[in-house]
Amino acid sequence: MDTDATLTSKGQTTIPKAIRDSLRMKPGDRMTFTLMPDGVVLMRVKNKHVSDLAGLLHKKGRKAVPIELLSR
Repeated sequence: MDTDATLTSKGQTTIPKAIRDSLRMKPGDRMTFTLMPDGVVLMRVKNKHVSDLAGLLHKKGRKAVPIELLSR
């Protein structure tokens, strides 16, 4: 998906709506920008919360392990 944006005199820009919608971004989401050696900029959205991961590894029939018994 290619979209254009403009840089303001204050160094700000708006992330195009199509990109925001595709990434399910909402106000307050944080982003990380990484400049690659070839000049490409990677933007990663940090909009996942720890609570979103709850149950991700659950498998039917497996018993839950108390946090205290997990190895660190």
